[in-house]
Amino acid sequence: MTSVGEHPAPATRRVGPRALLVEVADHHEARALASWIRTQLVSLTDVVPAARTVLLDGLDDPARVSQLVGGWRPGAVEPPHGRSVRIPVRYDGPDLAVVARSWGVTEDEVVRRHTGLELVSAFVGFAPGFSYLGGLPEEWSVPRLESPRSRVPAGAVAIADRWCAVYPGESPGGWLLLGRTDVTVWDLSQADEPSLLPPGTRVRFVAA
Repeated sequence: MTSVGEHPAPATRRVGPRALLVEVADHHEARALASWIRTQLVSLTDVVPAARTVLLDGLDDPARVSQLVGGWRPGAVEPPHGRSVRIPVRYDGPDLAVVARSWGVTEDEVVRRHTGLELVSAFVGFAPGFSYLGGLPEEWSVPRLESPRSRVPAGAVAIADRWCAVYPGESPGGWLLLGRTDVTVWDLSQADEPSLLPPGTRVRFVAA
């Protein structure tokens, strides 16, 4: 556990009259802070973790919460482990060869590496149900396309930077496409939890 004296206090910024944006080092800290704030006696309406921030919305007393967050440090509360989901993938994406060249390996090795990871949903953004799955090693980071595609089909499995994702619906997109899955990751008929991959979900891809 990191002590208060070894780690600087998170920076907080006011967002309107009833919200705070807390800046942290990475998505691991964002998940940890989001889990911790939910255990505190704080009146709020929403907690939204992202890559390096956590938005605390609907606060009755933002100044008191800012002071409270100033005493938080990473490691105070480990984020809970979510359920595990396996997603079958047909690795026939148009960018598989691009990723292979970037990593200096064969396309089969790209598949082996991708299916060998356990990724964790860090947050949802870009579009409803678009879960950012963290866990790619830094040396496997890849850039986005210089010119995004105007149409990426639903179920496309893609990577960009150190993130992986499954496109929940057809949309434009600039991530590198590894393959496709028939698994539905965003289903509005499931009113209680339309997202298959909410934050905390552990994800493994398997070759179909």
